[in-house]
Amino acid sequence: MITVANRIYVNPEYAEAFEQRFCERAGLVDAMPGFVSNQVLRPVNEGDPYVVFTVWQSRQDFLNWVRSDAFAKGHAQSGTLPKDAFTRANVLEMHEVVQDSSRPDMEPEPRGGAFNMH
Repeated sequence: MITVANRIYVNPEYAEAFEQRFCERAGLVDAMPGFVSNQVLRPVNEGDPYVVFTVWQSRQDFLNWVRSDAFAKGHAQSGTLPKDAFTRANVLEMHEVVQDSSRPDMEPEPRGGAFNMH
């Protein structure tokens, strides 16, 4: 399993609109093979980013998602907020799951090396 965390720095005056975009999301990712879950995490401390956190069965499942037509369609509305809605560039992080207490029989994700979407 892998996790993907997209840390998005949102100007507080746009927080409600940003959250609304996710409440109205297309949901295309939910049907992708290997998709486990999606969480949108609201920061509680000023200046911290929102985190869009997804879990995937494998690195390849995530790569299949970002290379799919569904990904492009699912992210079509992400550009609808003005540039000043964001205080800095987002940061994308991928982690290989070594251990998950909710899945004691899970095999650790094999080391896959550096990640580059491009």
